[in-house]
Amino acid sequence: MSVYERSVRVDAPLADVWEFHSTGDGLEALTPNWMNLVVEESRGPDGEPDPDVLTEGSVIVSSVRPLGVGPRQTWTSEIVAREESDEHAMFRDHMTEGPFAHWLHTHRFVAEGDATLVHDRVEYQFPGGPLGKAVGPFAYVGFEPMFRYRHRTTKQLLE
Repeated sequence: MSVYERSVRVDAPLADVWEFHSTGDGLEALTPNWMNLVVEESRGPDGEPDPDVLTEGSVIVSSVRPLGVGPRQTWTSEIVAREESDEHAMFRDHMTEGPFAHWLHTHRFVAEGDATLVHDRVEYQFPGGPLGKAVGPFAYVGFEPMFRYRHRTTKQLLE
């Protein structure tokens, strides 16, 4: 299993950063245009369409077409964990359908006075067994711009 991690300090209170990341709108705002994201459906754990907050058991069905090349790829994620307190918060989404053999993304938020540390950790595996492993080092080329964009945009929108 490969792991990608990236952190950024956002000069905004934990409550604001957490609220922003807890919605489908946050996902759309933090996805670069070149990914051509379309959120096809979101539902709460009880099946409620378009929940205000993505809680544990919520499902997001989206599609992407990076750089407008190739067919759209479906990406279905389920929120499998969610915790919050006055000092930290986290949620974890698991890709149940999509282009990776495995994708588990943990989003952590830690209060640092009036600022918040945002930390992303992605455990991933490319499809294709040994051939997929050979692609692993090149994931950095795709992940780095995506997460750099997400973190830069979080700062721009919340600071």
